[in-house]
Amino acid sequence: MTRREIKGRVVLITGAAGGLGAALCHRYATAGARIAALDLDGARLDALVATLRAAGAEALALPGDITDPAACKSAVTATLAHFGTLDGLIANAGISHRSLLADTDPEVIRRVMDVNFFGAANLTQAALAQIVERRGFIVAISSVAGFSPLTGRTGYAASKHALHGFFDSLRSEVEGAGVGVTLVCPSFIRTGIGAAATDGSGAPVTSPRITTGVESSPGEIAERIFEAVAQGRTLLLPDATARKAWWLSRLAPGLYARIMRRRVGGEFSGLL
Repeated sequence: MTRREIKGRVVLITGAAGGLGAALCHRYATAGARIAALDLDGARLDALVATLRAAGAEALALPGDITDPAACKSAVTATLAHFGTLDGLIANAGISHRSLLADTDPEVIRRVMDVNFFGAANLTQAALAQIVERRGFIVAISSVAGFSPLTGRTGYAASKHALHGFFDSLRSEVEGAGVGVTLVCPSFIRTGIGAAATDGSGAPVTSPRITTGVESSPGEIAERIFEAVAQGRTLLLPDATARKAWWLSRLAPGLYARIMRRRVGGEFSGLL
């Protein structure tokens, strides 16, 4: 299999201002890619782009809201105006909630779906014609919750499951044109998504998140994503917990559900 060349390519990365998004910007910039960085947080975005440029990379700040289809089209237009091309898209932006469904306002689920699923779909549709023309690549950052259940995160799991249906189907439409589509399903990463999660009312969560005790750094996951995309892989399970969850949820789903519930169910006093 031919390794995908990155040097000189233009890569648009969402959720770029921090965590995994920032790590991906740095990794692709180090490989010689030109970076279009999109995020809602304009101040942090400007700081990231300044850092990338100081390191010698070509980078463009794109403040914007991916839940707005018009903003996504504008981001792609601005990228093409600045760089003249667009070769890759990494749909990384996302939010989470931690609440039992019985305690969750429907608006919280709609917001999670809007950012995690529709945001990725909006930008992919806006960028698709250019990426097909360039025989480029698309990466969607999913989660273990994208292929298995996760207690207390019904909306989050739904949004990530939806990504799989969308991007697996998209792959069937564009792989013949030379476009790579990669789904990435990490477990726990030391990023801000846990701290930025909301409770069922939409307010910030104050209780600590329960994990397996093993968390990867954003840099580690960014490196694995970079290699997976270069190799043309369609699915990346970038850590041991994700790989165990993948196989156990398929071979023994009842056992997987019991283990998962024991590990994260303690977050919720109202769990039956």
